Amino acid sequence: MRMLNLMPRWKGTVIALGLVTGLQAQQDPQFTQYMFNLLAINPAYAGSADRVSLKGLSRHQWVGFDGAPTTQTITAHAPLWHESLGLGGTILRDSHGPLTQYTFMADIAYRIHMGDAKLAFGLKGGLNLLQGRFGELNPIDPNDQVFQANVNTKLDPQFGFGVMYYSDRYFIGLSSPKMLGTEFFETDSLTFVSEAGQRAHYFLSGGYVFDLGVYHKFKPTFLMKAVEGAPLSFDLSANFLFYEKFWLGAMYRHTDAVGALFQYHITNDLTVGYAYDYPLSILRNYSGGSHEIMLGFEFGNKLKGIRSPRYF
Repeated sequence: MRMLNLMPRWKGTVIALGLVTGLQAQQDPQFTQYMFNLLAINPAYAGSADRVSLKGLSRHQWVGFDGAPTTQTITAHAPLWHESLGLGGTILRDSHGPLTQYTFMADIAYRIHMGDAKLAFGLKGGLNLLQGRFGELNPIDPNDQVFQANVNTKLDPQFGFGVMYYSDRYFIGLSSPKMLGTEFFETDSLTFVSEAGQRAHYFLSGGYVFDLGVYHKFKPTFLMKAVEGAPLSFDLSANFLFYEKFWLGAMYRHTDAVGALFQYHITNDLTVGYAYDYPLSILRNYSGGSHEIMLGFEFGNKLKGIRSPRYF
């Protein structure tokens, strides 16, 4: 393993370890506000808003840590053809250290109406572009050939699936948004990471909305994440809706973080959200936590019987 002189030596050690182990068990970007942006992890969610829905999210993880992950994503989806089909798309940028990934995916879902609920099957397909900027780093050994040049434009196809059963009050879904295994690097000089790459990730998510009175509701949700080479991870959240106007909640990510989130419906069509994570690991000594901002907009005619704002 080669240490990178990106910052004082103790931080360089942490980053180098994180870079190598992260490439061996790469996790997809994680979102604290996943329950309000499910298309990012499950294509079966496409069309579920029953009108055109746009979401933009920016996550800044481990603030104050050089080379920390940052993620931006834009999702869009809408129903088609008498509500049976949903169509959507996802654009994602994920950067950590010298690595940046761009993902461009199209989503399609087929929905079966089952009384007040729907059973949806979704497919996701597109491209994943990787860029490595190793030539911009300052290695301890200036003659290290690994860091003499950048790795530009490593392009790979990608494919995913999802299934979801949901109504206005609950949802449960299983998905794998990136199923195809791909190698990050093919350059001989980068053999120390040449066996690392994208591995299939699996997500199990669910939630339910309980009435606490005329003006208050309670929505617990969960998200379990599994990938080869990494331990099973799960998120638990408890969210409260007040006066059909704003959400206030708390979350726990197993052995990783605790946090709080807030979402406000400025109008029935426009929503803004914010989440903060505080790390539970040793990173809490060096990081100011993680910040996540989300903006949502919906437009088009509401179908008869569709409530607004939505619970998820």
